[in-house]
Amino acid sequence: IAGLGMRSCGIRQAGMNAAVRAVTRMGIYVGAKVFLIYEGYEGLVEGGENIKQANWLSVSNIIQLGGTIIGSARCKAFTTREGRLQATHNLVQYGITNLCVIGGDGSLTGANIFRTEWGGLLEDLVTEGKISEDVAKKYCHLNIVGLVGSIDNDFCGTDMTIGTDSALHRIMEVIDAITTTAQSHQRTFVLEVMGRHCGYLALVSALASGADWLFIPESPPEDGWEDFMCERLGETRSRGSRLNIIIIAEGAIDRNGKPITSGYVKELVVKRLGFDTRVTVLGHVQRGGTPSAFDRILSSKMGMEAVMALLEATPDTPACVVSLSGNQSVRLPLMECVQVTKDVQKAMDEKRFDEAIQLRGRSFENNWNIYKLLAHQKPAQEKSNFSLAILNVGAPAAGMNAAVRSAVRIGICQGHTVYVVNDGFEGLGKGQIREVGWHDVAGWLGRGGSMLGTKRTLPKTCLEKIVENIRKFNIHGLLVIGGFEAYEGVLQLVEARGQYEELCIIMCVIPATISNNVPGTDFSLGSDTAVNAAMESCDRIKQSASGTKRRVFIVETMGGYCGYLSTVTGIAVGADAAYVYEETFTIHDLKANVEHLTDKMKTDIQRGLVLRNEKCHDHYTTEFLYNLYSSEGKGIFDCRINVLGHLQQGGAPTPFDRNYGTKLGVKAVLWMSEKLTEAYRKGRVFANAADSACVIGLRKKAVAFSPVTELKKVTDFEHRLPKEQWWLNLRLMLKMLANYQISLTEYVSGKMEHVTRRTLSIEQGF
Repeated sequence: IAGLGMRSCGIRQAGMNAAVRAVTRMGIYVGAKVFLIYEGYEGLVEGGENIKQANWLSVSNIIQLGGTIIGSARCKAFTTREGRLQATHNLVQYGITNLCVIGGDGSLTGANIFRTEWGGLLEDLVTEGKISEDVAKKYCHLNIVGLVGSIDNDFCGTDMTIGTDSALHRIMEVIDAITTTAQSHQRTFVLEVMGRHCGYLALVSALASGADWLFIPESPPEDGWEDFMCERLGETRSRGSRLNIIIIAEGAIDRNGKPITSGYVKELVVKRLGFDTRVTVLGHVQRGGTPSAFDRILSSKMGMEAVMALLEATPDTPACVVSLSGNQSVRLPLMECVQVTKDVQKAMDEKRFDEAIQLRGRSFENNWNIYKLLAHQKPAQEKSNFSLAILNVGAPAAGMNAAVRSAVRIGICQGHTVYVVNDGFEGLGKGQIREVGWHDVAGWLGRGGSMLGTKRTLPKTCLEKIVENIRKFNIHGLLVIGGFEAYEGVLQLVEARGQYEELCIIMCVIPATISNNVPGTDFSLGSDTAVNAAMESCDRIKQSASGTKRRVFIVETMGGYCGYLSTVTGIAVGADAAYVYEETFTIHDLKANVEHLTDKMKTDIQRGLVLRNEKCHDHYTTEFLYNLYSSEGKGIFDCRINVLGHLQQGGAPTPFDRNYGTKLGVKAVLWMSEKLTEAYRKGRVFANAADSACVIGLRKKAVAFSPVTELKKVTDFEHRLPKEQWWLNLRLMLKMLANYQISLTEYVSGKMEHVTRRTLSIEQGF
């Protein structure tokens, strides 16, 4: 490779720097020269100082910064052939024939035009005598790979675009702040979020905040919506709600294509209802701030994959974008994605709104349907014969309350009697059980911890009493939201079915734990919030060292024996090492790490960060590491310890956890309803098949129900871990980006997949 040129164009998004860092370091890793092109296409056309060769340190300490350090600009000149001719000349001078473009669909389409014209542009340069025939031959082909940076998440075929998750974090921070003021004033808030053509941000923030009303461009409201909306707002206020939230995407329109503005909605509420109404237009706040953990990891993953895609490209491979599918990197033909993205706009322009929603992909459609289900109580068609009980088990995890709220509401929609249980299995034994209604769980979405109270007690300590209460309250289904104890507890109940017929009921576990150690799922509820909390602490710790010379921080994270939290946090903060139980390490590895840091301190980067999972080793404790690093680093660097402790469990849930909890609650109860109907015979429920007690989880990107009895075979009960964990393959990324010399043979490249209308409708997006 003559060189990897890299640039971001268009508008800045949080997370771009993590991508710049990953592409640069991976490029150097594979032995390429890497150039950073400043100010997007403008820098490409102007050349000169705008194109600089990068080294490993050029991108150090940027992962936590918002925006992009290489700048970004819209460029008129590049839209003309003369501009592109100048850009070609600049690239050829540096021998750059591989370009990584970070931007939205406009920037990426521009890159593709540039690629198709490349041969012709070279001929023009030869004709004009600016380059020789030999040079034109040597650089006859331009490879392009794209990374999509767009907070609107409006690029079809990609699960998430860079910047979207961070934008949701900003929106939720504003909504949480607004919610607290509503405790003192009765108010209606009209919140306008970005999304000129795409309602993703508005939709997901409405789902994550339980907004009363939502306007998105893909699904304009029916005519006469003004009456419905005011009626709904009046109703919620008369039931004692002190706050109404209305969320509008900036591109919201009515059925006739006329814009619906935040000002119009405010006037309507004031005029018809007389409510004190405020408009908040979030604007560019959504683009700012530090990137979320998800964005940093997504960008790092995609940046590494982009370099591999360029390495493996031939003149015959189409220009591709790198994307995430579930938690795997994939490559998608750029123009296929652009085509479907244009199809969505065309469907909206032609008022085929249902089709527009389908073309956005299954997960958009899922979000939309679940929002409509939960926003407003619709009377159940008929009362069912079933009653469900919901409880939290284990340590508190953010998102538990979101799952309880949606499970309660969907249960009521289905006509079931819904009970909640305080204090887990212990409370179930003590009879701390009460029936709840729709409005009892209002306002729970954004609350951290567990509103029901949660205990680690396992059922076998109070089995007789649990059985007695299941009989007394006539419970037909148990929904247990919690960590490893929730899974183990349900397993104990299933194994006691032979003794107690009362336990032959439907049971479901929603995995909720910051440790992410429950078998049957890739992600547990609460782990995203925990990673963000740990990451923010590490950012501050790193910052505290910027005034000090040569310091290494040893940070201890939670997670039991599971190293997920420390590994993922390590990637998000650019740690030098993360010690985990799953990857055994010896004194030789520790020695190598110390030497690595000693070498690093001789450069301009004079600080190090080492993460240690709390149970990674019996003898190499945090104290031991501190002593080892301190004595080995004497005279070169000094050492400090930070134990993050319970702050990783606390705080408001992230947008991901609010939505994940909401969706899992809905899917779990729908599954339980189906199973209850199947198991209902002669006026009673009798369920003893393996699939009547399952863990619901996310596998890649589909929802899976795994029987607890089958998961038992793949569980290490002593260390409370699944025997196989997908995230271990992220360890390679952590080490490569921290400059450890590792063979590339372990790297698994993403596959090329296709994006068509058909794939979008089949895909099980969550």
